[in-house]
Amino acid sequence: MAARRLIPLLDRVLIERVVAAVKTPGGVLLPESALPKVNEGVVLAVGPGRRNQAGDLIPVGVKEGDKVLLPEYGGSLIKLDQKEIFLYRDEEILGILKD
Repeated sequence: MAARRLIPLLDRVLIERVVAAVKTPGGVLLPESALPKVNEGVVLAVGPGRRNQAGDLIPVGVKEGDKVLLPEYGGSLIKLDQKEIFLYRDEEILGILKD
């Protein structure tokens, strides 16, 4: 698994974006131009956090397995094992999605 090979440092979070559905519930295939932009992802790995001026550790706000809301742009694209994953800073993540 790609997440086991790459462990983020500081307050960085490794995220796999959720892929938009290419088929409707009725079975109709959607063209690529009609696919909605999905700004969701699943957290694969997190760094330990970063330190403040006093040297205290500020932990990351998400944990592995969390479903998160991502900004439209941002993050660093990383390709591992033919898989596209993204590296975000903790402060760039917009929120945690609950079911």
